[in-house]
Amino acid sequence: MEFLSLLESKRDGLALSSGQIDWLVRQISTGAIPDYQVSAFLMAVYLRGLSREETRSLTMAMRDSGETLEFPADPRPVADKHSTGGVGDKVSLPLVPLLACLGFRVPMISGRGLGITGGTLDKLESIPGFCSRLGREEIIRQVQEVGCVICGQTDRMVPADKRLYSLRDVTATVPSIPLITSSILSKKLAEGLGALLLDVKFGKAAFMSALDQARALATTMVSLGNECGVRTRALLTEMNQPLGRTVGNWVEVKESVGCLECRGPASLERLVLECAAHLLHQVGKVSDVEEGRRQAAACLASGRPKEKWEQMLAAQGVDLVAYQRKMLEDTGGPFVEEIHAEKDGFVAEVDARIIGEAVHSLGGGRRVIDAAVDFDVGIDELVVVGEAVGPGYLLGRVQARTSDGARRAASSVREALRWSAEPVSVDDSVYEVVLG
Repeated sequence: MEFLSLLESKRDGLALSSGQIDWLVRQISTGAIPDYQVSAFLMAVYLRGLSREETRSLTMAMRDSGETLEFPADPRPVADKHSTGGVGDKVSLPLVPLLACLGFRVPMISGRGLGITGGTLDKLESIPGFCSRLGREEIIRQVQEVGCVICGQTDRMVPADKRLYSLRDVTATVPSIPLITSSILSKKLAEGLGALLLDVKFGKAAFMSALDQARALATTMVSLGNECGVRTRALLTEMNQPLGRTVGNWVEVKESVGCLECRGPASLERLVLECAAHLLHQVGKVSDVEEGRRQAAACLASGRPKEKWEQMLAAQGVDLVAYQRKMLEDTGGPFVEEIHAEKDGFVAEVDARIIGEAVHSLGGGRRVIDAAVDFDVGIDELVVVGEAVGPGYLLGRVQARTSDGARRAASSVREALRWSAEPVSVDDSVYEVVLG
């Protein structure tokens, strides 16, 4: 088989067979095809698309390009959640230990942030000693013993996706539904899941800004996930304002722990409970989603998920004494700049993209995958849409490495805010549920 003929076929809008796609993925995984030709193929797919069958074949071939997780027989279902990413999206941190306490096994394979969207692994690695690099057997053992793990994919899991992902990012081919679908689902299917919940964002700071784009992506992934034997559904959630009141790696960890202690913020807790409720329903643990919400809320209030969180951290190398000491510290970055209101009003908008860019400029994000991240910078105490303020009211607090950086980020926070003289209604963050 010759790669150039496959490239020409896709360039001309022809469909590739399952066998051709299998061969192509094997060649990509081993590095047999040079980057410039793989990049040309990605652009051909971006422009011409893939059929439903081609997308399924690509997803399965990518899943099978490396090792997969296989768990022993156990009454606890294996489940996971994936978010397409957003500013302040820290749902995974409190959700994973909550699910473990609700009787799930959760092998969450996560990634790092790129651009203004934060990465789950970056947040966790702001915790002293946290180890995100685990081998296949270590992942399986921890999931069986603790009930959950959050880590990066092993060196041998879905190697084809690692290469395709890095090339998509530098060839302007990221926003392709077939490529996004195969990238996300190949990794999740490699986890050996029985159930998967997708949190597909739309809005100013989302990967898919338009609702119809997000719905199309969610529908494709849900359909394919179910076809592959994994009970899959998706939530369409808004990402116009940050989720919660913090943006930045360490400050988001602290807010996540606050959620585990049932002290907010409300928007984060609602979405965590919603995700848990749907997964409970997907695996048949509850008869409806409302009962799932009640069970999830009761479990969160019991304090057991907070204990499970610390058990997971200890299993992944965290010195809990050092962690608790850092939790008691008030700030991360050495320079703090507070932003205060100058008049009465109601918060009508908190532009998540501007906030995300501000934290990125402080060093809290990366533009290339191997760039260093400053874990301690960020924004906390951020106001939310609908909040009433008056003169002197704290609108947000910047934690920065330099005084100039703090001042610039504070100016961005002010730019991100829009005001109303009248009360502002707050919409539910879950806009729609896409069922299989």
